Amino acid sequence: MSKHEETYNAKDPHGLGDPEDRSLRIVEKEVLIPKIMRDRAKTEKCVPEVEEFTKCCSSSNLLMAYSCRKQNAAMQDCQTRWYKDEVFKEECKEIYLKERREFRLTGIPKKHRLKATENIVNSNKSNIDGN
Repeated sequence: MSKHEETYNAKDPHGLGDPEDRSLRIVEKEVLIPKIMRDRAKTEKCVPEVEEFTKCCSSSNLLMAYSCRKQNAAMQDCQTRWYKDEVFKEECKEIYLKERREFRLTGIPKKHRLKATENIVNSNKSNIDGN
């Protein structure tokens, strides 16, 4: 029996935890899932407010803290609404659990999986364009 066969565990294929485990550690609940919520709120849910705040900041230079209070408050209000939305919170939790499951199954972090997928797409595209 090889060393790999002795230590291999089907429930923990890469030594990163059981992919099917849905329990969450404190850091996942209080840091990682809220980060997904923040990112999604900015890029999906509060786009007009973020754009207005960004536009204001880029035109205000040094006085932006004072000049852009209204836009900042609108952006913060929008994000807070989404942070308090239980359905949104559950969606973000499911996104996190899906990403964690993929990591535990493959041993490859999300950013590396995305980069590999992008490389394959670009490679296929150049093959198609080249033919």
